Amino acid sequence: MRVIAGSAGVLRLQTVKGTGTRPTADRVKESLFSILGPQIAGARVLDLFAGSGSLGIEALSRGAQHAVFVDRMPACIEVIRANLNHTGLASRGDVVRADALSYLERLAREGRQFDVIFADPPYGRRLAAETLARLARTDLLTPSGRLVIEHSCKEEMQDEAKNLTLVRRSEYGDTCVSFYGTPKPAS
Repeated sequence: MRVIAGSAGVLRLQTVKGTGTRPTADRVKESLFSILGPQIAGARVLDLFAGSGSLGIEALSRGAQHAVFVDRMPACIEVIRANLNHTGLASRGDVVRADALSYLERLAREGRQFDVIFADPPYGRRLAAETLARLARTDLLTPSGRLVIEHSCKEEMQDEAKNLTLVRRSEYGDTCVSFYGTPKPAS
C-alpha cells in the first residue's frame, strides 16, 4: 500500500499485521480521491476506523490542512503514528485511540466540524449503516462537506439519513464507496 499523490506520493505505508484490518485498495483510494478532487485542499479531515491511516494520510499528502485519525486497536495506533512520521505529515495529524462511534459524541460536544469524513468500518457488522446514522445526528460535517463510507456492497445503506443525502455510490467488486453530503437549502 502506498500514498498515491501529493507531497508524500509513492511512499509505501505500513499496514497492520493480521486479519483484523482490511486496507483500502490503491485503485479504490485513487478513484475516491479523484471524485473528491479539489475538496481536499485545505480540508479538515476525520478518518474513522482508520486502520493504517492511509485515507487520512492521502488527504494530508494532497493538501488537507489537518486530520484526526481514530481507531480502537493499539496496533493500528502504532502503525498510523509510524506512517505519519515516515511521510513527514505528523505535525498535521492527531491520532486518537478510541471507539470510533463513541468518539463521535465527544467531537460533537466539542463543536468540532470536518470538511471530509472517511469511515471504513469492518465488514459484516452493520457498522457502516450505524456510522451513517450516528453522524446524521450530529453537525460534524460542514455544510459543503462530504462523508465517504467504504462498506461491503452486501450491506444495505440508506440514501438519506436525517441531514445527510447520498450523492454518489461507486462499486469495486465487493467494495462500495458511498458519498454523502448535506442537502442544499431551497432558494
